[in-house]
Amino acid sequence: MVIIMAGNSRLRNLLGAPYRVGLGGEGILRTEGRKEEALRMLAAACESGIRYYDSAPAYAGSERYLGLFWQEHPERVKGTFQTSKSAQRDASGASADLARTLSRLGRDHLGLWQIHDVRDADDIRRLEGPRGALRAFYEARETGTVRGVGVTGHHDPAILLHAVTEWDIDSVLLPVSPVETALGGFSDKVIPVARERGIGVIGMKVLGAGTYLSQESGLSAKNLIRYALSQDVDLVIAGCSTLEEARLLARLGREHTRMEEEEQARMVEAVRPYADRLAYYRGVV
Repeated sequence: MVIIMAGNSRLRNLLGAPYRVGLGGEGILRTEGRKEEALRMLAAACESGIRYYDSAPAYAGSERYLGLFWQEHPERVKGTFQTSKSAQRDASGASADLARTLSRLGRDHLGLWQIHDVRDADDIRRLEGPRGALRAFYEARETGTVRGVGVTGHHDPAILLHAVTEWDIDSVLLPVSPVETALGGFSDKVIPVARERGIGVIGMKVLGAGTYLSQESGLSAKNLIRYALSQDVDLVIAGCSTLEEARLLARLGREHTRMEEEEQARMVEAVRPYADRLAYYRGVV
């Protein structure tokens, strides 16, 4: 088996293990009142070897479901890499988010804490201001409450490019798919600069919340995840709703070999006529 891994990065150093996939905070985790389903899916993910777990205060019950799972299975906490986010733009709000996150997850620290969904120049101005949240993220890393600091975004590549150029961060979470290759911006501008600065790259929106799926065009969940893993990323995350989805994600991470360039090109051409509509999460296309 050949494992394709991105070069060394600050994120890869934090992970300390050759993870290629992680469980996203969407899917069943972004619900309320479905505890039993969520816990069954988490058990399948953990048993299948997934060790990276994403969450966010904005993702409905994601932190609470994960916290319940770790509480019920404390023996599984060791060796897992737990992440979360804060969309607060001021330092006090972000710090309060972090305290609530740690309490919900039952953790004393996070592997990665991410500045969530940075969209526009006003976000940048508020985050970088004297009372901005950026300071709280740096301070949490300095004290060891979080091991790494990241940024996430899918609205405007230019805004995320500013973050990876100007901020002292360990990772960037951004969309990775044939749709993004067709559009450009995140894939051909943000990722190369992140790599130049040693910033880890995590791919998201790999299935487009299911809107990219088209068997006749070769756009299966399996192929879309394989495509994302074949890009210049450290890790790909995807939200799962069923045990089967979690097991498939884990298996593709274990068995991944790089997708041939011709197959990648066919997938990009299949979505190119519709790419601007398929990128529903973007504010700037």
